[in-house]
Amino acid sequence: MSWQHSPSSAAASLAPNATPPASYDPGYQPRPPAGSSRRAIRGWLVSGLVIAGFAIPALALAAYFQASLGVVTVLLALLLAAIPLGIVVPTFLWLDRFEAEPTRYLVVAFLWGALVSAVLAALFNTGAMLVIEAASDPTSAMAATAVLVAPVVEETLKGLIVVLIWWRRRREFDGLTDGLVYAGITAAGFAFTENIQYLGQAYAAGGGELLAATFVGRGVMSPFAHPMFTCLTGIGIGIAATTRSRGVRIVAPLVGWLLAMLAHGLWNLSAVTGGAGLLVGYFIIGVPIFIGFLSLVVWARRREGRLIGRHLSPYADAGWLSPSEVVMLSSMGHRREARVWAKTNSGSAGLRAMREFQDAASELGLLRQRMYHQAADAQALESERQLLDNLTGARRTFIGGGT
Repeated sequence: MSWQHSPSSAAASLAPNATPPASYDPGYQPRPPAGSSRRAIRGWLVSGLVIAGFAIPALALAAYFQASLGVVTVLLALLLAAIPLGIVVPTFLWLDRFEAEPTRYLVVAFLWGALVSAVLAALFNTGAMLVIEAASDPTSAMAATAVLVAPVVEETLKGLIVVLIWWRRRREFDGLTDGLVYAGITAAGFAFTENIQYLGQAYAAGGGELLAATFVGRGVMSPFAHPMFTCLTGIGIGIAATTRSRGVRIVAPLVGWLLAMLAHGLWNLSAVTGGAGLLVGYFIIGVPIFIGFLSLVVWARRREGRLIGRHLSPYADAGWLSPSEVVMLSSMGHRREARVWAKTNSGSAGLRAMREFQDAASELGLLRQRMYHQAADAQALESERQLLDNLTGARRTFIGGGT
């Protein structure tokens, strides 16, 4: 099958609240990107601040774990805590395949959850437990903290980075899928650090038997617990990112955050009751919610493919894409076939260009979605033109036309 572009002369047919793309010009040459030394310096500065910001809580966690558990116990707990990451993180990366988020932002989200959120949550939760304990007994204080305090503190801290990324990348935050991905990756980082603590404490208190039981409970039976909670906040932020209503932009994240805290609190309530309460919470509440969560992830990925195809169709009408390219870009299976074709046709350079073409097309389709809903900013038309530049340049490579 050939994915070679064949321009169409048909006029674009768009929604009335989206500007039609210009017609394709066969002789069009992409504009070279403008460089900026000031932007580079600012980037280095921000990177340095981010590294320093993560280094401080990392050192604090390392010192705490070493002092309370010992090096050998921490290393064992760390190894076991990393195992659920092999399931959770790939799930969200799979969801993120159509329009992959920048790796640096995913790393920042994970580190925020694993370091910043974990340290601040430990401080707030411990402080609250000490205050409650002064007016009651230690057992009641621990239960009250787990059910009433921890959900508020932890879901607020985890959700905060998703809000910050939405604010920082407003022009590229494409809605529901991005909200789910960033929320899930952040929560995976938080759960990783929390699991190190619980697994290490279990081994120190009860040896291998208690360690195994804790690993089964946290790493096997509920590895998606924290991501499921925080994804509710991510859904709210994703809805806010694609709406033109100011009220919805405020209310949707708040509703998602409240639902995340409620779900987290109910989960912790079933855990502190133990015995029958834990089993009821797991099988009657946890398992159905998990099935619904997986269904949502599959649906969200398919939906993103359909949205990309729908909003790229006007570019096919204007001649920037061919109808066969729109079909290819709407399906992950067809995208894989296209990458194989590009590599066969133009080697590794063609494969790289096809990937760039697919990424640019995904961003273009989702940008037009935001334009359609009047949720794009004033630079949307400039971003659209740059993405069309990228499409044109990448196509010239993978069809064998040179660079």
